[in-house]
Amino acid sequence: MKRIVWALVLVCLFGGIARAQNPDIKFIAETLVVQADGTYKADPDLATLTFDISSQDKELRTTYDRASQAMQKIVALADKNGLPKSDVANGVLTVRPYYEGDRKKKAKSYLVQGQITLKIRDFSKIGPILEASVGDGITDFRSLTYSLADEEAAKQKAVGEAMKRAVGRASAALEQKGQKVGALRFANLDVKQLAGVAEMGVYGYSTYGRATESIVVSALGEATSRSNNKALPPQPIPQPEKITVSATVQCAFQIQ
Repeated sequence: MKRIVWALVLVCLFGGIARAQNPDIKFIAETLVVQADGTYKADPDLATLTFDISSQDKELRTTYDRASQAMQKIVALADKNGLPKSDVANGVLTVRPYYEGDRKKKAKSYLVQGQITLKIRDFSKIGPILEASVGDGITDFRSLTYSLADEEAAKQKAVGEAMKRAVGRASAALEQKGQKVGALRFANLDVKQLAGVAEMGVYGYSTYGRATESIVVSALGEATSRSNNKALPPQPIPQPEKITVSATVQCAFQIQ
């Protein structure tokens, strides 16, 4: 009975000392609980360009053909710059009719919209693609995003760093008492979101310095066009920064 009481006293004593020295280390009945963080930084190796396709006209065939040609222009531009077909994703074109008064009558105009996305691994091609893709009044730049092509590999490296620190802390805590880290009994892992993923939207870039035309739809569903004849100065393309992946691991090790 006395041995059990002394064992409980020692566990409480070690636990209090550990918490006082390091809140990330706890002793629980022959088990050492350790929490540690790990990070991994890498330069982005993937850029994603997204374009909106929008065409409006009184005749459906004319409207659809213009939108289709604009999308094919982006596809041809991607092929010219050496992008594989797997890195080009173009969605379907949707048609939206606009009526004036009675919907039983023929539509006043038609709006055809779509979106196309390019994945670019050679960042030197971003500028030429942007410059050649807009200016037709149909294709609009939407966003540019820098990221990692293999996010899972980066997360695994962050987890490995966190686990390495956890084992190191556990070993340091037990070494002073002449003990060693035993088998892993429990582990709780939390991989946090990527930090440093840069994105440039349409408001920061406009249409690469060319005259723009936007379609404004009123509350009654009537679409009108507004033209901007002033050429906008080209906005600089943001340079990618390192992307950081962080992970937190909480481990329970057996004490030997």
